[in-house]
Amino acid sequence: MKKREGRTTTRKLRSSYVTTVVSISLVLFLLSLLGLLVLNTKKLGDFVRENIGFSVILKENTREADIIQIQRYFDASAFVKETKYITPDQAAEELQKELGENFLDFLGFNPLLPSIDLKLYAAFANPDSIARIEKEFLDYPQVKEIYYQESLVHLVNENVRNLSLIILVFSGFLFFISIALFNNTIRLLFYSKRFIIKTMQLVGATRSFIRRPFIFSGVLHGLFGSLVASIMLIIVIYFAQREMPDIIGFTDYGTLGILLFAIFTIGILLSWLSTLFAVNKYLRIDQDKLYY
Repeated sequence: MKKREGRTTTRKLRSSYVTTVVSISLVLFLLSLLGLLVLNTKKLGDFVRENIGFSVILKENTREADIIQIQRYFDASAFVKETKYITPDQAAEELQKELGENFLDFLGFNPLLPSIDLKLYAAFANPDSIARIEKEFLDYPQVKEIYYQESLVHLVNENVRNLSLIILVFSGFLFFISIALFNNTIRLLFYSKRFIIKTMQLVGATRSFIRRPFIFSGVLHGLFGSLVASIMLIIVIYFAQREMPDIIGFTDYGTLGILLFAIFTIGILLSWLSTLFAVNKYLRIDQDKLYY
């Protein structure tokens, strides 16, 4: 009978520890996703800005050598990310695909002009910078006009700013929720041990002696939870990079290392603090209040 009760108690303790580690892992995983979101907010905004269409329309009689020279100048500019020369024939082919019919047969000639499509770096893909770049490009005698959707530029920049603000507020909200969940998980674990803590105190054990094994156990919970959360985060990053390589990119392993280090630091620190507060609470509480 005693053996059966002992096995039942052992199973309950193991189940309690596993539940605690799983709960801590999920909370830390949520915090790690939050960090991943914050780290990629700017990258997402830059990705959107750098894919705004921007075309330099050249004059009809511009020589090929002059076009190549202009393109090289664009490539050497600090604000241009990449360029692509579009010949009149290529432009006609692309327009024909969009229209679904051959407009050249109807017109009898190709009215399209050569152009250079370019993408700007995110820092310069805003209305003020584009206005200055447009004025500079129009000074070239070979350039006829600059084409881009001005309303789209304003809309993208405004939406990116709004999205960054929303993510910042949402991240702060989730951060406080995660800390509360983490603290409640530890408190529930030690609520079931409140009688053990009080019994040790009644038989003469000092507070530091009582705290030591519980704090060690809490730190281990935080360590194991951090390890599980880190593995889950790496798996998420791996699959995210496969699906969205241009947006989610951790080629900078230093940044990933900082994020993983932060997970372990937060996990161990929060476990230690939550355990310390929970144990101290039941060390100070009156014996009669243990039943409430």
